[in-house]
Amino acid sequence: MSRPPASRRRGRSRMRAGLWTALVATMLWFGGLVWYASLIPRPGAPSPVKSEAIVVLTGGSDRMAEGLRLLEGGFGRKLFVSGVYHRVEVKELLRVAKKNPGELECCIELGYTADNTAGNARETAAWMDKEGFRSLRLVTASYHMPRSLIEFHRAMPGIEIIVHPVFPEGFKHDEWWLWPGSTTLIASEFGKYLMALVRIESS
Repeated sequence: MSRPPASRRRGRSRMRAGLWTALVATMLWFGGLVWYASLIPRPGAPSPVKSEAIVVLTGGSDRMAEGLRLLEGGFGRKLFVSGVYHRVEVKELLRVAKKNPGELECCIELGYTADNTAGNARETAAWMDKEGFRSLRLVTASYHMPRSLIEFHRAMPGIEIIVHPVFPEGFKHDEWWLWPGSTTLIASEFGKYLMALVRIESS
């Protein structure tokens, strides 16, 4: 029986190599996904350490409510909300949160220029520099925290950052792989996290 032509043998060899490459890449990606999920903060007692500033990244009403609670509790001197829609004002936010504007309005500032996490970090860095603050408590969703920390440390390498995650009700931390919505969210954040790492390494 004659052997297949050399061109066919090379084609099969390239196909096997391609399949092995795809398999290894898939395994590495899933391994990275599990690793990223391990970085997401789990519910627990928040740090009692106080900071000069409380910074809330927009994206959920629970974040704003937690930021206001922290401000009322004396965990920071001022509250900065980054990535706010340009027509929103402090009084409106406080009314929505059912807070008395007269009690907290003086200690809240809004940032309107950021439209992504890197923008949040840059906007916050400029505000921190203006205020002369050297420490902040970062309030954002738990699944968003790892990427936020990359961007914030990059924009403010000398600033102390206290992690303060909030835990959206619909996001499943335990056995997340059984919940399609949580799996999709973690996969999306993992991809953005890798992109943030690449930007830092190439800068």
